[in-house]
Amino acid sequence: MTQRLRLNKNADRRLKAGHLWIYSNEVDIKETPLKTFEAGEPALVEASNGKTLGVAYVNPHSLICARIMSRDPEMRLDRSLFVHRFNQALALRQRLFDQPFYRLIHGEGDLLPGLIIDRFGDVLVVQLNTAGMQALADEIVDALEKVIKPEVIVFRNDTGGRRQEGLEAHVEVVKGTLPDEVLLVENGVTFAVPVLNGQKTGWFFDHRVNRAWLNGQVAGKRVLDVFSYVGGWGVQAAASGASEVLCVDASGVALEQVARNAELNGVQEQVAVGEGDAFEALAALKADGEQFDVVILDPPAFIKKRKDIPNGERAYARLNREAMRLLGRDGLLLSASCSMHLAHERLVDVVRGAVRHQDRHGQVIFQGHQGPDHPVHPAIPETAYLKALGVRVFRD
Repeated sequence: MTQRLRLNKNADRRLKAGHLWIYSNEVDIKETPLKTFEAGEPALVEASNGKTLGVAYVNPHSLICARIMSRDPEMRLDRSLFVHRFNQALALRQRLFDQPFYRLIHGEGDLLPGLIIDRFGDVLVVQLNTAGMQALADEIVDALEKVIKPEVIVFRNDTGGRRQEGLEAHVEVVKGTLPDEVLLVENGVTFAVPVLNGQKTGWFFDHRVNRAWLNGQVAGKRVLDVFSYVGGWGVQAAASGASEVLCVDASGVALEQVARNAELNGVQEQVAVGEGDAFEALAALKADGEQFDVVILDPPAFIKKRKDIPNGERAYARLNREAMRLLGRDGLLLSASCSMHLAHERLVDVVRGAVRHQDRHGQVIFQGHQGPDHPVHPAIPETAYLKALGVRVFRD
């Protein structure tokens, strides 16, 4: 028999507005003690008056102690539910894209909180980020077999979110054999992706639209790609006609992949790499008198928690200032942030401050966000995390 999870009075307001999360302090622990639940166990969520609000899975050890999976109290958390959700998600992606390279499942945005799936053709990379999704791993694989019929399924269960849920980290191929290279095509450019040992699932589909915009601005330009990872921005810039591209990253392994991806697209002559800390690399390039027409800043999240906001904003400000010093008299800065806790207007403030610090003028000519395969849940602001600004930086 499914346990019930009763909420405190008025704690159902966010859920009624569409939100999917329940915090531990919202639970009536006298009526339904959290300690009686196993991590990942399903539960019927009910308001303080006993009205059923939906079906969730529970983790008593997490601040977000439950996540709604369905508003239908009769819904079972099983293969059928995943088949239904996967078909809904697939229909959207097939409407958006003509090739099978995209984020197939984006957690809460696809009504599957805690689950991420990226698709690279016949290879699926899955992240089970919560105890609830971990408990349903077999059902997820079975549903993927029915809906997608992939040749390979990889579990990349090594995220920080799993640690917060009390789950162990592990990476494994749970179906099939990985090919020597896993390939994708984005904006007409081919990439080899390190799905087993790269960042996240091996690739960041979320910037696809922003990269497409930048690709139209780089012909004949000298481009610097900072935090380049495997060359998503830089190699596309070269393939779009940039005269020179320098990709800078702290990972030598990632830069080897940049070189490989440049080779795959026949632009190895235009693409150079530099290994090192981003801030140190920017200072060294300035000391050497280097100058670029376009600088791309796509750093990791400097602000992972609310308490990190002051230090994180200072880091973004410093990064943007240092980057602008390398732009010519009339240059283009692409400044991005994947920090959920950095609001869009604060990134604009950071860029504005950096422009004035350099005694220059700035014009925001592009404002981007995550691509449509990363749908935003309208009741969950946290699902709208990505920001990108295209800024013309110039002198009088």
